[in-house]
Amino acid sequence: MKGSRIVNTRTTLAALLVITPAAACSTSGPSGKNSPHQVDVAPLIHTSAAGAKADPTKAFSVTADGTAKLGEVTVTGPDGQPVAGQLAADQQHWQTTDPLRAGAGYTVKVTAEDGKGGHGEADSTFTTGAAPHVIGADLGPDSSGSGVYGVGQPLTVTLSEKVTDPAARKQIENGLTVTSQPAVTGAWYWVDDQNLHFRPEDYWPSNATVKLAYDLPGIRVAEGVYGGEEKTLALRTGDRIEAVIDAESDELTYKRNGEVVRTIPVTTGKPGFDTRNGVKVVLGQESSVRMSGETIGIPDGSSESYDLDVKWATRVTWSGEYVHAAPWSTWAQGRENVSHGCTGMSTDDAKWFFDNTRVGDLVQVVNSKGHEMEPFGNGFGDWNVGWDDYVKHSALGKPVNTAASDTATTNPAPDTVTNGPVPDREAADRQ
Repeated sequence: MKGSRIVNTRTTLAALLVITPAAACSTSGPSGKNSPHQVDVAPLIHTSAAGAKADPTKAFSVTADGTAKLGEVTVTGPDGQPVAGQLAADQQHWQTTDPLRAGAGYTVKVTAEDGKGGHGEADSTFTTGAAPHVIGADLGPDSSGSGVYGVGQPLTVTLSEKVTDPAARKQIENGLTVTSQPAVTGAWYWVDDQNLHFRPEDYWPSNATVKLAYDLPGIRVAEGVYGGEEKTLALRTGDRIEAVIDAESDELTYKRNGEVVRTIPVTTGKPGFDTRNGVKVVLGQESSVRMSGETIGIPDGSSESYDLDVKWATRVTWSGEYVHAAPWSTWAQGRENVSHGCTGMSTDDAKWFFDNTRVGDLVQVVNSKGHEMEPFGNGFGDWNVGWDDYVKHSALGKPVNTAASDTATTNPAPDTVTNGPVPDREAADRQ
């Protein structure tokens, strides 16, 4: 690397380096001849970080003066790992070949010969400047409340800004770590330029522990762009709960860990308001919610209008599809579809379903004449995307194994149920 760029300002390491001397000048042979002696090499060595914070967008370099030769140069980052570098053929120039983190501290160890038979060692430290541009991340689901979710719950990452460059997306994925016990095979899916989802090939195992980490602090993502502060999220899953709603037979089959626990007569969406087919994930639960037809474009006073206080509502889409109590349609439950898109049942059954369901549980609708559940944007329809297609939308283009490393830990929170946000579309039944 002869001719490598070296910063012109060459303040000696005398001001920057702390010399690590030998115990004394000594000889290695019985005659004491031809043995290198310990000298102060600091005045002969200069770095590109002299007198100021190093620029994280540039290589850090070490240079030897005159006839001095560099021996071993070790630059260690804040994670305790050495930074890769290369020594020039003339042994007077060394520089990093891996990018530096922004806003991070480094230690430097240099051995050198003075060209006159003496050798020495010098230590120093330097700090890189703050990142010019940072990408942070919000992790989901928010486990600050319960930390316990159903086996259908995807993990989510929302970046602080859009990332479009393929190489930068790969760097983001490399900085995301999912570990679980038991381990699964999963994959990331770029929903858009700012949002990623992670799901296993199959559903999460029941009663599993899961940890998600965003670990790119100060690490270069793209030109002038660096990762933000580290974030972690820990959760665990409950039993495997699956509710299969058959819109043809008007029956809900509730299964826990593969075993049928209960069947419930229901009514689903009537023609024009057909319930969506497909696998959905419980988004939230509300013991009471006001539902109005006007929120879905039904004029007040029309034959289809409604304005109801609905009990025991378990939400499965952001657009307002629920499983809820519908005492006004008990005559139709198990026989006929008369709702505006929700799944209605008796108040007692709805209360039981509410009490035995949590966020992240699975609700699948079959045999409806409605549209298919959207994969994204209206809740979590990730399970309606085929596995091969899901993997193709990863920047790395390959599955991820979630086996925990020696340093991975999980700290699941206590078991409670968290409610979802207020609905932005109502789909109640007409009384």
